Amino acid sequence: MPGPSDTPWLDNEAGPLLRPYSLTNGRTEPSEPLSLQSLVRSTGRFSPDRIEPVHAKMLNLCRHATSVAEVAAHLRQPAVVTKVLLSDLIDWGALTTHAPADVPKRDQLEALLNGLQQL
Repeated sequence: MPGPSDTPWLDNEAGPLLRPYSLTNGRTEPSEPLSLQSLVRSTGRFSPDRIEPVHAKMLNLCRHATSVAEVAAHLRQPAVVTKVLLSDLIDWGALTTHAPADVPKRDQLEALLNGLQQL
């Protein structure tokens, strides 16, 4: 039976494996309530060269209002990890957040689903 490999576990496209909890220092709850539709935007009052690379990348992505879901997709990270990291930036005054103006109601979504199912 072969033993574990001594070589690092790499994926040519993804790079070395990094556990999500290592990015958040083990935190699993964001300090700010964020939904996937929440919009975040850089305040411009924080220097990205003084922070962790993942936070700097987030600030760069959020130069314009961007949803939490979009940030997570660009970073290829789970939504909860993205929310924890974004809440760090909000706590530091580097980001502002607000709910989207037009969130569909449940009955609207159900009507849309019913219409799609009938197609």
